[in-house]
Amino acid sequence: MQTHNLGYPRIGTHRDLKKASEKFWKGSIGTNALLETGRLIRASNWKIQNEAGLDLIPSNDFSFYDQVLDNTMMVGAIPEAFHDIAVQKNNEMELYFAMARGYQDDTIDIKACEMTKWFDTNYHYIVPEFTKDQPFELLSRDAINQFCEAKKLGITTKPVLLGPVTYLLLGKASSADFDPLDLLNNLLPVYLEVLEALEQHGAQWVQFDEPMLATDLPEKAKEALLLTYKTIARRFPYLKIMVSSYFGALEDNFNTAIALPIEALHLDLCKGQEDLDRLIENKPFLKCKKISLGIVNGRNVWINNFRQSIELLTKARANFSLEQLMLAPSCSLLHVPCDLEEETELEKAVLEKLAFAKQKLQEVKFLSKALSGKHDQQWLQTLESNVGHFNASENTTRDKNEEGAFESDKKTGRISAFPIRRMAQKESLKLPPFPTTTIGSFPQTSKIRKWRKDFKSRKIDQTLYDSLLKKELEEVIQTQEVLGLDVLVHGEYERNDMVEYFGELLDGVAFTKNGWVQSYGSRCVKPPIIHSDVKRSKAMTVQWAKLAQSLTKKPVKGMLTGPNTILLWSFVREDQARSITKEQIACAIQEEVLDLELAGIKIIQIDEPALREGLPLKKRQHAAYLKEAIEAFKRSYTGVEDKTQIHTHMCYSSFNQIMEAIRALDVDVITIECSRSGNELMDAFVDFNYPNEIGPGVYDIHSPRVPSVSEMKALLKKASQVIPPELLWVNPDCGLKTRGWEETKRSLANMVEAAAQMRA
Repeated sequence: MQTHNLGYPRIGTHRDLKKASEKFWKGSIGTNALLETGRLIRASNWKIQNEAGLDLIPSNDFSFYDQVLDNTMMVGAIPEAFHDIAVQKNNEMELYFAMARGYQDDTIDIKACEMTKWFDTNYHYIVPEFTKDQPFELLSRDAINQFCEAKKLGITTKPVLLGPVTYLLLGKASSADFDPLDLLNNLLPVYLEVLEALEQHGAQWVQFDEPMLATDLPEKAKEALLLTYKTIARRFPYLKIMVSSYFGALEDNFNTAIALPIEALHLDLCKGQEDLDRLIENKPFLKCKKISLGIVNGRNVWINNFRQSIELLTKARANFSLEQLMLAPSCSLLHVPCDLEEETELEKAVLEKLAFAKQKLQEVKFLSKALSGKHDQQWLQTLESNVGHFNASENTTRDKNEEGAFESDKKTGRISAFPIRRMAQKESLKLPPFPTTTIGSFPQTSKIRKWRKDFKSRKIDQTLYDSLLKKELEEVIQTQEVLGLDVLVHGEYERNDMVEYFGELLDGVAFTKNGWVQSYGSRCVKPPIIHSDVKRSKAMTVQWAKLAQSLTKKPVKGMLTGPNTILLWSFVREDQARSITKEQIACAIQEEVLDLELAGIKIIQIDEPALREGLPLKKRQHAAYLKEAIEAFKRSYTGVEDKTQIHTHMCYSSFNQIMEAIRALDVDVITIECSRSGNELMDAFVDFNYPNEIGPGVYDIHSPRVPSVSEMKALLKKASQVIPPELLWVNPDCGLKTRGWEETKRSLANMVEAAAQMRA
């Protein structure tokens, strides 16, 4: 039984890529130094996987920013707006980062490409942009170069390419008169050129990722998949092609998948265990020679249940030969931290339940020995320990369920309807038309990060740490008043991350020291680990909100993260229903909301940027998910008075499918990201006739460029033509934590001026 991996974390064990990328963007290191960092990370990743004993190790799973953007560079799908940079700079890396982050100098000013969520994960990808009859050409040879690089180290890898059908479906058409799938015949020759080069350099296997197989595919897409892999099979009869699907079961796409003329089909058995039964039933119809079983969860950090996995493998072995079976994680390990060995401070009771990327490779190898009959004493001891752990966990869960551990009053929501609340809030807040605000965080400078690091390492005590943060808070309130913002925030200097911060303060949640996961580009997060019942034992934000409000007569927003986002951006326990855990989080947030209101905070923002992200990939599952998500969110603000204004924020998602749910959240003000898309995302709210107040983000905080007054005013004018001006707010499209102070002040000053001109 061959073992392999679909992809490995690319940030480096100690966020080496993040540090090098940010130095490169600041100009403190050059291109060669950045490329060298990438080379060292790749070499380390290949070595780790080789030492784990994998039979097939991936290459081209590394990226300096995003694998979809890498694919765009490979096929030369450069948007017209970036052609000048491509010509003037004549530098692939400059062009690459310009598309990811935008570009601004004395002669060129270009917004970054649109960014959105990668399926139902917290990873963001750069959206490809296609024009009618668009030509493609082989531009970047990274896929080929990385294969050759690994080969020089003595490792013949399995190059990973984003499948052409998934790539086209992830993109957006520049006009409504064509379908991106219409471009397949233009695109395929570039893929064939890449495959030819890989074969010439000695590649034996190539992995094509087609995660769109886990979604509701139209017939045209199914036909495109068959055409693609028939074309490849005819052209490269001796190249072993693997098509990998993940994040869900195949369901209606099953017949298409098993009809592909490929060497191996990879299935995510963690999300779609039923696919194995269907494979067994349809053995005579399989076109592929091998089945890859994704049996180790690539999206969560809990140890594998070996007993359950061995039962599945035994079933597979009873129907397929060992030579037909392959074993792997369910998906790329991009979504989990690098190495559990870096965690030296976690409680033993939590630590022994966890497996990060490196450990998951060991689990794959352990399971591959399950059917070999060659079980040494160490293997048997490991199995016995694992079985004992899960037996104890199951007994605890059973006893807890019998006791009825968690119940709550199911009545949720506001006392009065929005029009009544709006009148009460208008009287209480006395805000001008086009009120200006920010999404919550302000730049976290190196000195603030050092204070936090020193506090956590106990180099400074709580009193000194709080006094330092208080001084920063005082300055940020004064800065906002000078800028002329209408609704202020306290800056969130006490917070490392919008989810991790709450994870550190809630009972039942553990947090890591080096458990970093890439969210986008150089942005890394440390997801909390929810291991038992979630409870709030003390106030989490009230102290800072009260202090900020005492420093100004303008309203200050209380800033919280919503229950759906905390759940979706955490590693969640698997021994109880996620709905129960979400309800526990919602009740904890509700307690905080009511304490903020009691402390005199008139505006409370409960961010839910992950709401759309959590939408299941299959439409038939949408209603149940949304009902549960809405109830959890409404639980979090239940009990507040009419005059208390509830805000939420959402970003980098397509909202068309969930507008009914967004309305059902019944917030007073929603702020959304739409600057990169030129207000296209706002169209969903317009088409739906969204009734409450809305703040369409007028500038992109993920880019270092400073937008002009006229640019932001144009966006506001466009918005005010389709939304009643009295319902419009003016704000950036997300928090300002990652930006520098100089660009932040200039951008916000322009934003305030744009709002003033709109009022005039």
